[in-house]
Amino acid sequence: MDAELKQFIGKLDTLDFKKMYNDNFFWTWDKTDDELAAVFTVADALRHLRENNISTRIFDSGLGISIFRDNSTRTRFSFASACNLLGLTPQDLDEKKSQIAHGETVRETANMVSFMADVIGIRDDMYIGKGHTYQKTVADAVEKGYRDGILEQKPTLVNLQCDVDHPTQCMADMEEVIHYFGGVENLKGKKLVMSWAYSPSYGKPLSVPQGVIGLMTRFGMDVVLAHPDGYDVMPETEEIARKNAAKSGGSFTKTNNMAEAFEGADIVYPKSWAPFAMMETRTNLYGEGDFEGIDRLEKQMLEHNKEYMDWCCTEKLMKTTNNGKALYLHCLPADIEGVSCERGEVEAPVFNAALDTLYKEASYKPYIIAAMIFLAKEKNPQAALEKLAARNMPRFFC
Repeated sequence: MDAELKQFIGKLDTLDFKKMYNDNFFWTWDKTDDELAAVFTVADALRHLRENNISTRIFDSGLGISIFRDNSTRTRFSFASACNLLGLTPQDLDEKKSQIAHGETVRETANMVSFMADVIGIRDDMYIGKGHTYQKTVADAVEKGYRDGILEQKPTLVNLQCDVDHPTQCMADMEEVIHYFGGVENLKGKKLVMSWAYSPSYGKPLSVPQGVIGLMTRFGMDVVLAHPDGYDVMPETEEIARKNAAKSGGSFTKTNNMAEAFEGADIVYPKSWAPFAMMETRTNLYGEGDFEGIDRLEKQMLEHNKEYMDWCCTEKLMKTTNNGKALYLHCLPADIEGVSCERGEVEAPVFNAALDTLYKEASYKPYIIAAMIFLAKEKNPQAALEKLAARNMPRFFC
């Protein structure tokens, strides 16, 4: 076993993450600091093993079920990659091809897809109060199925984005920040700006900005939430951010001025989202089955966005950041001015200058998801990593 892997295992020895075993991963703020550190550490360890051509398969068989109730590219493939990395076969549930349309209940679906499943990943992010509730219903159903002897194993549920949080994305973002600045110990006092930015596309979910302020405030950083008047996120997540900042020695502030927010920033995350009030209205329309009303509301959101087309991450704004070299983050895809749209979240030169960083940021997500699964399935992750190293099975034969 090489020295770097020993360091990862040694780090795990200092952390208390026992409660993650056989548990689910819903929100980052449900996890302790040690549990989050364990995810980052295992993600790095798994990446290290793969980079050294050592197989990380801890399963000989089994399924990783994904349920995407909203569109996805990066998270969909990241989940499939994570399952494959650990030896599970990914299987996507297409609800349009299932019996759900014929009246199959959530609990029935959950059990039917879980007979040989070890993990279920779910994205359900468009309606306030619905996504997390759906994920909890699935988790409760398979828990009962396991207790009643219907399922031979209890699948772990991983939140691949809900209406409240996007933990796999935000932890991948955080992993990039940690590596970029050379360690968690170097983050205290860094200024991070989570800013709304103009988008000509649909009213995007709140879960990314909420996830960012709910996670980044735990590391002693000075986190600023910037958005036009009325583009608030859920009050509960703001309160979580305030409490985290007070505990970590950082700060959490808000502003309706993008230029003010960017001044002296070390990290910027300009991204569009829909106003919380409009998202609540969309949920009410969904509950009434008024899909024409949802379409009308979507158009209203886009018209409302046009009032703030100047909220764009420009070269001029970036020059006002710390030494003009702030780390630019985005969950992708970004609305790029002059490329994917006429006016958008970011100017093309800013985006193009950050391409390598953005792709590296995205590359952490499969390992973050794999680490969440690993910690839920391995009672002794340190011993499991040692076994993988001792087995020294090549991932591919050349």
